[in-house]
Amino acid sequence: MFHVLKRLWEVADCFHAEESTKANEFVTHHLRMLLQGQVGYVLRNFRRLVKQYDLKGSRKKTVQSAITYYENNREHMHYDEYLAAGYPIGSGVAEGACKHLVKDRMERAGMRWELEGAQAMLSLRAVYLNGLWNQFIAYRITTEQSRLYGKDAQYATPI
Repeated sequence: MFHVLKRLWEVADCFHAEESTKANEFVTHHLRMLLQGQVGYVLRNFRRLVKQYDLKGSRKKTVQSAITYYENNREHMHYDEYLAAGYPIGSGVAEGACKHLVKDRMERAGMRWELEGAQAMLSLRAVYLNGLWNQFIAYRITTEQSRLYGKDAQYATPI
C-alpha cells in the first residue's frame, strides 16, 4: 500500500501545490476509490487529466509512471476484498512478523545457519510464539516413546 500511496502523492503534486489542501483532497479521493476496488476509475481519471491539462515533460512522465504501476499491479490491488476479509493491506504486519519470528532469533551475533538447521529453528520458534509449546512437547514425547518402545508405550506426565 505504501507504493500505491506514494504514487498518488506524486501525481497530486503534478496538478496541485505540494502538501496543499487541494493535493490532500486529490489523494484522499483517489485513495478512497482504490480502497473501494475502483482501480479502473483511477486509471481513467489519470489518463483524462493528462489530456485535459496537456501535460508535458516530467509531470507527464510521473503520471504515466503511476498509470503503468497501477496497471501492472492491478491484479494485486483488490483492497476492497482484502479489507472485507479482514486482511492487512500494508506490509507492516508482514514485516513485523518477519522481524519477530525470524530476525530476532536468527540474526544474533556470530550465528551461521545451514538451510536445514534454520528451518528447524524457525519451525520451533513458530510453535513457541503461537503458544503451542506444551502441546508440541507432549506430542514429541509420545512419538519418541512409541518409536523407542513400540506403539504400546504410554506417555507418563512428569511429576
